[in-house]
Amino acid sequence: MTVETLVRLLDADRWSLSKAAGLLALAGILAGLWGLGVLGAGPFGMVLALAVGGAGLVSGGIALAQRAAAGRERGQAFSLMAEDVAPCFLTDAQGQLLLRNAAAEAGYGADALSLVAALGQKMLAPGEVLFRLQRLAAADGHASQDVPVHGGVLRLSVHLAAEDRYFWRIDQFAPPAAPEAGAPVPEPVARPGDPTVSSDLEEVPVALMVFGPDGVLRVANRAARDLMWQGEIRAAMFHDIFEGLGRPVSDWLADVVAGRHPGGSEVLHARRSGDDVYLEVTLRRFVDGGRVGALAVLNDATRLKTLEAQFVQSQKMQAIGQLAGGIAHDFNNLLTAIAGHCDLLLLRHDTEDPEYADLEQIRQNANRAAALVGQLLAFSRKQTLKPEQLDLQDVLGDLTHLLNRLVVERVGLALVHLGSRTDRVLGAIRADKRQLEQVLINLVVNARDAMPTGGSIRIETEPVTLAEPLRRNRAVVPAGDYSVIRVVDTGIGIPEDQLQQIFEPFFTTKRVGEGTGLGLSTAYGIVKQSGGFIFVDSTLGEGTIFTLYFPVYDGDPLPVAEPVQRKPAARQGEGVVLLVEDEAPVRAFASRALRLRGYTVLEAENAEEALKTLEDPGLEVDIFVTDVVMPGMDGPTWVRRALETRPNARVVFMSGYAEDSLSEDQLRIPNSVFLPKPFSLNELTATVQGQLH
Repeated sequence: MTVETLVRLLDADRWSLSKAAGLLALAGILAGLWGLGVLGAGPFGMVLALAVGGAGLVSGGIALAQRAAAGRERGQAFSLMAEDVAPCFLTDAQGQLLLRNAAAEAGYGADALSLVAALGQKMLAPGEVLFRLQRLAAADGHASQDVPVHGGVLRLSVHLAAEDRYFWRIDQFAPPAAPEAGAPVPEPVARPGDPTVSSDLEEVPVALMVFGPDGVLRVANRAARDLMWQGEIRAAMFHDIFEGLGRPVSDWLADVVAGRHPGGSEVLHARRSGDDVYLEVTLRRFVDGGRVGALAVLNDATRLKTLEAQFVQSQKMQAIGQLAGGIAHDFNNLLTAIAGHCDLLLLRHDTEDPEYADLEQIRQNANRAAALVGQLLAFSRKQTLKPEQLDLQDVLGDLTHLLNRLVVERVGLALVHLGSRTDRVLGAIRADKRQLEQVLINLVVNARDAMPTGGSIRIETEPVTLAEPLRRNRAVVPAGDYSVIRVVDTGIGIPEDQLQQIFEPFFTTKRVGEGTGLGLSTAYGIVKQSGGFIFVDSTLGEGTIFTLYFPVYDGDPLPVAEPVQRKPAARQGEGVVLLVEDEAPVRAFASRALRLRGYTVLEAENAEEALKTLEDPGLEVDIFVTDVVMPGMDGPTWVRRALETRPNARVVFMSGYAEDSLSEDQLRIPNSVFLPKPFSLNELTATVQGQLH
């Protein structure tokens, strides 16, 4: 059977004509009966009725004859279609199957309700191809296209059979033979309406998408659909799926398709509802079946992007810490000079002098500045932090003034000691005071930020005895006596799904730019290092409670040291000090302070000058007072070299950095102590005197 024969046989729908003729015959009969009733049974009425009725019968007869002829033609058409060896389908305008022959059932099954579903077994995403061919057939009467598939090529032919009927014929051909070795391979020419890629991509375990030059998504294999849309098929443009290059992503796609850009990989943000997803998109120019497009390979880069953000954040915090440490070191040198010279001035003024109060204000503010610098050093982890036995009530009492300054007027702060209700004493704990204060500051600041419209913060302390281990989450608090601190707020609360992540580094519930995500993780680490435990309870809309358990310190009390009989202070000229300091103001103050106490002071600006001074074998030096960090040779290095020839010399190291930056070197240097900057006149002279006597 030829296509033209089938189209001719199915071209006209005779059913509508037969229906009209039947209605005309019925109308003729009714008109005849009406004529008999109106005109009576006279000769004229009878003639008119017979004429009209006869016309109706004739029309009905013609219609019946035409219907019979149409039935015979349709039967012939269906018979010829059934005998066709190629798969044939008859569809309506919506692509629903009305008829299929035996070859179609054998090749594509008998269960599919639409041609898209039937061809979906052979080719990937057939809907685009089928509906485009159907539009062409509706305009031109017919259309065809060759579609590469696994194992060959499908030729899809469609003819307009009626106003809303389409006849499809499917022919399959073997794949073209491979060119001989050395033969030139012609460059495929892209044509509008060329086929999509083959179904080979569907089962590839890598997320693949194919886009046209206009950015329209042609193909998304199963892995890509699962990654992007939970298995669904969605029509979209390239710029509807991705963003984040700093320029239109469609420009990148167009450059790759046109060959102006070789492609490559970019990490793009996926426009997907719900989760914040980042994908590594590798884009390459792609030609399949003569059709030019872009092949995109997708890899989930969300975790990589998260780790990158965390790394950048950690690098930023490290850089800030290094900057803070450097600034603190320089400020400590300045504060040493300011406070030291202030002490020198105070020596020349008694309390009754009108200028004494002004000098005392300078000294106090210098000490306050030194405390702020100490916080910078603690932040940069270059501050000397040592655990000690603490009374929580005293710590909180000293900290209340600072905490009140941290909260705003609309937030109230209260300190409550619950142990007073039961007359139980809050046991002492062993922790670093600065670290504990930092924990409380972090918790209060977080509570304040959780109450944008106002509220209250309550800090509770309570002695607690656990008769048996307390198990919460994955932590186990051993039985025993504990001093408990609770920070209770009436804020917005924390969602339950975030409570398990609240102590993770870089996790924050605040908006971008408003939090580092390190406050609670730092608090967690400090509490754990102190041997304690920290837990959080929260209810949305009601508030949050942070509970800290610190084991009560029950160690032996420190032995009471017996009074030490100190030697009398050195007379002038009895002690020789070699002072090495690269900062001239600090060196000037220290030199004057030591001379006022009766010491002979030799000054050196750097380590090299100090070693040159010590080359004189006749020079006796009792103690080295040296800065740690200096241009050129540092303090520990030159001191170790000097002690080779002067092993009995005592050493005082000075630094604006922490002692722990020196500890390893200091342990290898005998008879040495550490004096942190800034220091006062009395602290300097007392340290030197303690080393010599």
